[in-house]
Amino acid sequence: MKHDRFHGRVRGTQRPCDWPGCDLAGEFRAPGPRGSSFDGPGDYRWFCLDHVREFNAGYDWFAGMTPEEILAAQHPVHGWDRQTRAFSPTAGIDAAPRWADFSDPLEAISARARARKPTERQDGRPVTAEERRALDTMGLALDATRHDLRSRYSDLVRRYHPDRNGGDRSFEAKLQAVVEAYQLLRKAAAFA
Repeated sequence: MKHDRFHGRVRGTQRPCDWPGCDLAGEFRAPGPRGSSFDGPGDYRWFCLDHVREFNAGYDWFAGMTPEEILAAQHPVHGWDRQTRAFSPTAGIDAAPRWADFSDPLEAISARARARKPTERQDGRPVTAEERRALDTMGLALDATRHDLRSRYSDLVRRYHPDRNGGDRSFEAKLQAVVEAYQLLRKAAAFA
């Protein structure tokens, strides 16, 4: 196929013009009824030079827009003035991800999503990864109160301490982890 001075002309395609009643060769490609998408380039119509010009003249992307909207759409940084969801600080926390409605029989996607936890409490106080691990050790939710922390600590110490559980020393490692978690969380800003 050979191109010439008319941009987009493709000679030698042997396609007829798609304009009703035209017998000339269709050498110029125009968008078809199904446009380009994720699934591929879409359908095309092929027109002769006169009919592709007529087709293009009838297409107005700005139809129905005010002069201010047209000016904004033509601005070189159009669309960059707002933060997209993917780059927002709360991406994926406030709403289900776009892929949440897909079938995931092997749980390749949803397992990662469940592992992703919020980084702040409902009261707005931030929680570090270390504090989150400590909360998991204590068996507490992210929004636990200082009272919940003290109460849970007392319960776990009674359960794991050898003096309180009949001398069973097999829980000493768990007791140490609970004490360390409590020491970290009682000083954390989230429980201030």
